[in-house]
This record gives sequence, C-alpha cells and structure tokens, in this order.
Amino acid sequence: MEAYKQEFIEFMIDCNVLKFGDFVTKSGRKTPFFVNTGFYRTGAQLRRLGQYYAKAIESKFGLDFDVLFGPAYKGIPLTVAATMAISEEYGKDIRYCSNRKEVKDHGDKGILLGSPIQDGDKVVIIEDVTTAGTSIQETLPIIRAQGDVKPVGLVVSVDRMERGQGTKSALKEIEETYGLETTAIVTMAEVVEHLYNKEYKGKIIIDDTLKAAIDAYYEQYGAQ
Repeated sequence: MEAYKQEFIEFMIDCNVLKFGDFVTKSGRKTPFFVNTGFYRTGAQLRRLGQYYAKAIESKFGLDFDVLFGPAYKGIPLTVAATMAISEEYGKDIRYCSNRKEVKDHGDKGILLGSPIQDGDKVVIIEDVTTAGTSIQETLPIIRAQGDVKPVGLVVSVDRMERGQGTKSALKEIEETYGLETTAIVTMAEVVEHLYNKEYKGKIIIDDTLKAAIDAYYEQYGAQ
C-alpha cells in the first residue's frame, strides 16, 4: 500500500472522520463503520484533504480536464480544497463548480456557484463517499444540463466496497451505467489491512471483535 494511503487512513482517524461503532447509512444499511467528511473543520485539515484528493485524481485521471464539480453541500469545500491542491502540487489551474440546492434568482443567478460549465468542458466529480450510488443520479443531470459537456470521472475519499442497487459495487455500477471512470483515495479493504490488530497512538483501532462485525457486514452487503 502506498504511503499516502496509510497517511490518509490515520488522518481520517485523527480528524474523527472515520468512526467505528453502530451507524445507519443514507441508504438505510446498519454499518459498523462510518465516514463523515463533515468533521474536516479547520483550514489545515482541508488543505491536507485537498492534497490527498489531488493525488488520487492525478493518479487516475491525469490533469486533462477542465472542471472539478462538487455536489452541494459537502462537495463544495471538497472541490475548493482539491482545486487549490492541484494548483499547488501540479501547477494546473482547474476550475471549480458546485450546485445550489435552491436556484438563486438575483445577483449571480442560477443553480451553480463557482465557474460556469461550458460546451466542450471535461468534468470530474468529487464526493465524500458513495455507498449505494444514489447521489450520482442527482448530480449528472445538473452537469449535462449545462451544455455539450463530458463527465469523465468520479473520485471519492473512501470506497466502501459494498454493492449498489444490484450485486456489483456502487462504483462499478456507476462506471457501467454512466460510462464514468471511478477512483477512491482508499478502499475499506486497505483501511482494514492497515488497522487490523495494529496499534495506532497506543490503541488497537480494529480488534478481532470489530473485524468480525466488518466481515459480517460484507457478507450481507459486500459487492460480488
């Protein structure tokens, strides 16, 4: 596993973003782990988060795209942080764009904030985490309504590696249904590999009991 992936896993724990316990996902699944990017709350944290996203984006898609789109609301700080990191790390000035939940009828009118999306633009979508692939159904029509644009990919922070609407993973379903390439900074398999029965700051994060709960979750919801 690459060093930056290990660093990112520990970074999520330090920020209280990656949690273990009893949770319910947006799709209604009871889960022993949860990722909440709303707990990135400081400038320093967002700067580092943007750097991890930038690394994942460059590794998968390169930098031959025009706009990074972050769906409201959590995608707004993600797209800002990542475009800043791409500029700093790779010297490429990517435009950022997000949507509003409500259309604005005065001043900077419309449903978008940040850069407009123009005919011919290649767009990469950035999200926090995709569990069942439902949010992309709302995001793509917004992007495609802006003109003759090409959505090329989706990047998330963590691939939960569970099935979407069918038996395949949510990210695989997105690839096949919408023709988008997908990637994640880390997968849950990498999280478990890095933390299982290993001390981090004097504590075992994933012990045998938690590992058994994670395994049971994937027996029920894991992608095939």
